Amino acid sequence: GRWGRGALGAVPRGSRLMFGLGSVSVQVVESCVAAAGYSVGEFAALVFAGALGFAEALYAVKVRAEAMQKASEAVPSGMLSVIGRREANYKFACLEARKHCESLGIENPVCQISNYLFPDSRVIAGHLQALEFLQENARKYYFTRTKMLPVSGAFHTRLMEPAVEPLAEVLKSIEIQKPLVCVYSNVDGKKYMHSKHIQKLLVKQVVSPVLWEQTMHSVYERKQGAEFPYTYEVGPGKQLGAILKKCNLKAWKQYNHVDALEDEEAAET
Repeated sequence: GRWGRGALGAVPRGSRLMFGLGSVSVQVVESCVAAAGYSVGEFAALVFAGALGFAEALYAVKVRAEAMQKASEAVPSGMLSVIGRREANYKFACLEARKHCESLGIENPVCQISNYLFPDSRVIAGHLQALEFLQENARKYYFTRTKMLPVSGAFHTRLMEPAVEPLAEVLKSIEIQKPLVCVYSNVDGKKYMHSKHIQKLLVKQVVSPVLWEQTMHSVYERKQGAEFPYTYEVGPGKQLGAILKKCNLKAWKQYNHVDALEDEEAAET
């Protein structure tokens, strides 16, 4: 539960959920058919699926976080959460924000979609001047709400390139197995195929948009009338459940949240 963003797991209907201390029964874990994690939560999903050892994944996350923080300090940058109307053209807005930065003398400015959350919701990341421009011109681009996120840099953009090599080196030294259940990648919204694939895409993820909305469509694509699996969000908060509701209401009706900290708190009292 201390991974930042949580991970989602899907299990067939009919599997038993044990509420107790917020824990999930062994039957549910054993019958899980798919897993996905948002940004750093992808490491948690891969640990759950048996692809990464817990200690090794934790070390990789530490190196990743430190390298991304260092990259953040090089350029004043950030992330802007945007909800837009149907007419919103995010890519055009980003292009105009980059042109604005160039007019200020910023070379090779960055402003791009960094997270696809649900229909009409995106996170845009890049130079601070670009994000300020978008906030000031929100109405022009049909943005109904904009909010700066409390982060230190433009994660999942090329401004994170200095973090690529340190993470790549760590992942080369870690043993990665083929996942025991399907794990979906943030980079392309598709299933990981083998260990080299995991190693390559976990590195690419640092500088690529998180395709979470697309991942939700991949996980929950069903023939009409087919039942949806039970879905469990493991970790602090219910943000992934809220996104699932916006992406697929029928799938969300089988959603449950498991707070990973409840067991620890119960053990301490």
